[in-house]
Amino acid sequence: MSQTVLLVDDDESLRQVMGQYLTQEGYRVLSAGSGAEGLRLFYAERPDAVLLDLMMPGMDGWEVCARLRELSDAPILLVTARTSQEDKLRGFRLGIDDYLSKPFSLAELAARLQAVLARSHKTGPLSGKIITWDELRMDLGKRQVWCGEKMVLLTPTEFRMLEILIRKKGSVATEEELREEIWGNERPMDSSAVRRYIWLLRQKLERDPTKPERVLAVRGSGYRLGP
Repeated sequence: MSQTVLLVDDDESLRQVMGQYLTQEGYRVLSAGSGAEGLRLFYAERPDAVLLDLMMPGMDGWEVCARLRELSDAPILLVTARTSQEDKLRGFRLGIDDYLSKPFSLAELAARLQAVLARSHKTGPLSGKIITWDELRMDLGKRQVWCGEKMVLLTPTEFRMLEILIRKKGSVATEEELREEIWGNERPMDSSAVRRYIWLLRQKLERDPTKPERVLAVRGSGYRLGP
């Protein structure tokens, strides 16, 4: 089965050229002219990779990238005319996999896309790295979580939050610490975002989410894992 690639760029002519070339290379290509349309297509189709422009009207590529990383680990390749070191570093901090500056050759585009897709199918250096707490077990390489004998499906953001809590070994992780570790300084988030993901974790890990036993709040401090 051919791999699916989502193009998100407000330049229609460039999308057509890239789409035609990648189709000839054997990819199934989806195309979106705005950030919002790109997110809708991603949620509906779950492509294998995303080629993303930064400078788009309305929702820009930074916001699209951040939202994608809350949901998925699919490779993201920035394709943009912004070439400063600061922009590149910001992209990698947000979780992109590669960065291609405009103008570019279509052959290089296809080669970089093939490379990020190949890397995404490898387990990488964390393969086999297991961290545990009580009944919880995380395989960092396979991105799997087990609660007792049950596998728990987590989004990338939920996974990162649980990993932070497990690494604290029962100590408190403050809301500020969780915000900085998960979203960094590139996308300021308020405390409600942390509370929302804590609520989501409880829905998946607790026997009774209204009476949490595993993901505990410490009043005035933050959160820790119990018991």
